[in-house]
Amino acid sequence: MTAPPTLLLVHGAWHGGWCWDRLRAAMEAEGVDTRTVDLPSAGGLGGIAEDTRVVREALAAMAGPVVVVAHSYGGIPAGQAVADAPDVVRVVYLAAFQLDVGESLLGFYGAPVPPASHEVEAVPGDPVDLFYADVPRTVAEEAAARLVPQSAKAFSDVVERAGWHHVPSTYIVCEHDRAIPVQSQETLAARADEVHRMATGHSPFLSAPAELAALLSKIARKIPA
Repeated sequence: MTAPPTLLLVHGAWHGGWCWDRLRAAMEAEGVDTRTVDLPSAGGLGGIAEDTRVVREALAAMAGPVVVVAHSYGGIPAGQAVADAPDVVRVVYLAAFQLDVGESLLGFYGAPVPPASHEVEAVPGDPVDLFYADVPRTVAEEAAARLVPQSAKAFSDVVERAGWHHVPSTYIVCEHDRAIPVQSQETLAARADEVHRMATGHSPFLSAPAELAALLSKIARKIPA
């Protein structure tokens, strides 16, 4: 039996690779290997280009077929990075921004670009409610304590390449998400080749890691390795 593709997990804004730990354990139980990245825009001043570079470097270091799983903001640099990554066989957008060329996160919402002096976005005022409403309280509080300021530039930078036009894509809608409205997710999901839905909040990797792992394993294993 051939091994399934390896998953590269790309986190969202304010987070780090640590947020995937519960899912990685669940994926190991499913027999699927995983890797993570730490995007420089989280805790730094980098933009989409810097984050894309980190994802590309991670992909270049991985052998064999890869499925990229991107959460929230992470969908933006992941979408750029897979445009020229020959071993990527699918990109999965988990309540993520599946943006097209010329779009930005702020532009998607029709929001104005902040002034140049506005360098970082502070951690939201109630991250437990916003990101982790259905996560066990202790786990949610531990995660919230690890969040860091996010580069504002990453939210206003414009997408230059959209790899999902050439790489098969899957969108997972989180139906009880308080961070990215479901209506927005459905708009983005219309761009994907296939759509799945989970009855979770914004962070199913913390609230329902076994359920998410089973879904990702199913998505990955249907691709010839």
